[in-house]
This record gives sequence, C-alpha cells and structure tokens, in this order.
Amino acid sequence: MSRKDLANAIRALSMDAVQKANSGHPGAPMGMADIAEVLWNDFLKHNPTDPTWYDRDRFILSNGHASMLLYSLLHLTGYDLPLEELKNFRQLHSKTPGHPEIGYTPGVETTTGPLGQGLANAVGLAIAERTLAAQFNQPDHEIVDHFTYVFMGDGCLMEGISHEVCSLAGTLGLGKLIGFYDHNGISIDGETEGWFTDDTAKRFEAYHWHVIHEIDGHDPQAVKEAILEAQSVKDKPSLIICRTVIGFGSPNKAGKEEAHGAPLGEEEVALARQKLGWHHPPFEIPK
Repeated sequence: MSRKDLANAIRALSMDAVQKANSGHPGAPMGMADIAEVLWNDFLKHNPTDPTWYDRDRFILSNGHASMLLYSLLHLTGYDLPLEELKNFRQLHSKTPGHPEIGYTPGVETTTGPLGQGLANAVGLAIAERTLAAQFNQPDHEIVDHFTYVFMGDGCLMEGISHEVCSLAGTLGLGKLIGFYDHNGISIDGETEGWFTDDTAKRFEAYHWHVIHEIDGHDPQAVKEAILEAQSVKDKPSLIICRTVIGFGSPNKAGKEEAHGAPLGEEEVALARQKLGWHHPPFEIPK
C-alpha cells in the first residue's frame, strides 16, 4: 500500500467506527492521519507483541476525543485489537472506549480526554526517560533511550495545564519530547479565529522549545523532515505546528465544525470514500 492508502485506511476505519456507533469524533483522526502514518511507520519504536517493552517510544494522544486515530493505528500495526473491537467503538466493556483508557486497550499509554492532561502525562514520561537513563545507562550500553511523542489540538493548548507543563518541559530541556500541534483552526463551536488568538509559536519559543513552524500536515515528506529536525535537537523539547484540514476527505464537512464531534452521516461517508479513492466496504482493509 502507498503512503496515501495507509493514511486513508486510518481515515476509513475512523469514520466507519464513528458512524456505526453513531457517536464520536471523526474530524481529527481524518485530519491527522498523514502525520500519524509517517510517525508510526518511519519513526515509532515499539513492539505490538510486547506493548509494555520498557524501551519503547511513548505515544500520547492528548486530544483523546480523536481516539479512533489511535485505535486504527493499533489495529493496523498488529496490536491485540481485532476488527471486532473497532466495530464495538464506544460500546460498554469494549476495548475501544470513547476516550483512550490505560488498562483497557493494549498500546494505550495513558488515559486521556480532559484536554491538556495528555500533555502533562507526556512531560512526565519524558522526565521518567531522562531519570531512568541517568540511573541505568552505562558508557557504550544504553538500555534506556526513547522518545515521547504527543499529539495535541487547539483545545489542549487552551487549557491552563498546558501552560504549566510546557513551561516546565522547556525549563528542564527535555530534548526527547516531541509535540505535534494539530492546527486546523476548528473547535466543536466553530472557527477558532477571533477568540483563540495566542501566537502559539512565540508562546512555545518563550518556554524555550524548538518550534518548527506550520508545515503541511498532509505532506508526508514535510512531516518526515520535521520529525528528523526535532529529533536532532537534543537540549530542547520540540513542537511541530501542523496545518491540517479537519475531516480531510469529506466533500461537504472537511474544514468545518460539523466534522469535529459527530458522525459524518452515511451519505457523506460514501462521498468521502469516493473522494479519497477508497473503494472498499466499511471496515475492510486490503492486504
């Protein structure tokens, strides 16, 4: 499968699961699919057969309402999350609750949902990596050496907790922490322009983060180059600002709040399939 097809597999599973549940958030998974595909395919160090491997990279979805992004990734990369669990999205006792919960789903690192909380978790995990590395690594024998990656949306950055923990991360110079800001300009209430007026780049630069300004979040090569740049910065955490379109691929709802927190609708899902060139039935992924 091509990179485009891999990202579209994430989009298809996300919109199908939300549609079947008649509840959920399809927009962010569809908008961040290209970023996630590059990160998980080219960079993320993990072992689906051993989800608690101690030196795995940590992936945190701070915008936890986008949970179908994570569940799609876990299913597609071979974790113990069969297709039936995706079909049971948001159902009682399933392994795919509406927001990720640690202990329910193999590969979920922490419970997220309250916006900004995942950022705090990510900072804590990056501190833990540094602490363990200092305690156990020996010259020419590094047994602790991993990155912490965190996805975040506008809502995460509006919360007070994000200011506190990101300031701390910059002060501590957590160079193994890399954040991806899903800058789509949309919240559940509509466009953020006019009422979320922070200059996010300057804000994070003031925290002493390395900031990579406004890449095209739908350009896999741009995403790959940004991650490589972020990994090369050893003395600061990095923020990659990704311009994306919420609900990417939806002909009538992409770029609109209608894609944020509700099913697209059967007709729109079918139209999105056509636009994306995804000619497979719901929940069917070609080999």
